[in-house]
Amino acid sequence: MTRMPATTAKAGFWNKSHHLDRMTLRELVVAYLQYPAIILYLGLAAAGIGGWFYRPAPVLPSLAAIAAAVILFPLVWYLLHRWVLHSRWMWRHSLLAATWKRIHYDHHQDPNHLEVLFGSPANVVPTVAAATIPVGWLIGGFGGAAAAFATGMITTCVNEFFHCIQHLSYRPRNRWLAAIKQRHMAHHFHDETGNFGITNFGWDRLFGTLYNKVSERAKSPTVFNLGYTPEVAARHPHVARLSGGVEMRPPSQRHRKG
Repeated sequence: MTRMPATTAKAGFWNKSHHLDRMTLRELVVAYLQYPAIILYLGLAAAGIGGWFYRPAPVLPSLAAIAAAVILFPLVWYLLHRWVLHSRWMWRHSLLAATWKRIHYDHHQDPNHLEVLFGSPANVVPTVAAATIPVGWLIGGFGGAAAAFATGMITTCVNEFFHCIQHLSYRPRNRWLAAIKQRHMAHHFHDETGNFGITNFGWDRLFGTLYNKVSERAKSPTVFNLGYTPEVAARHPHVARLSGGVEMRPPSQRHRKG
């Protein structure tokens, strides 16, 4: 009897770790389309579209609900990214520490690690629903809510894809893509207290957190640990326990399998 290799015990693309700085765009597309969260988001978007066809709103309210979702998405992302994901209060509480670690600390610890780049559906879906469904309902009732929610989920998928592209090891030829990549890489590798957008940096500009060149700011000592240092861990150990300690070295200096 032939013994099957251990790697086949867990079939599929996601049985190994992936790092975007080692991947091509084609490999990213393959990974993206197979990722369970993306499949879920697209399925929910399809359900929202189906809900609109089941009980459609008039054309103008439907378009207004879609536009509202498109406008609200970058604002909600900015507010959450700046004051929740980069907060220094979530790690203090045992019930919130694991969520904070999963949805953002791990991503800053290793920015190119694909598995922790995607948001957790348990957090993403309720947030998108809360941001889009009430507004859509006010504009166009059930059909407006369905249209807004579907738009929010599609926008999430687009945002996640461009987020992935920003972490690929290549120089985009498109000027817009090059600009948003430069700003996002600065957020991850130079100063995490600015450039909170992903594809839209309008709210960064409005709130004064936009910077286009790293020369505009000093290098942040907490860009990879978000302020969760050994001293902080001594007082609030929840994240350290989940992480197996506190990693202070930059990702380039760590040994990674993949």
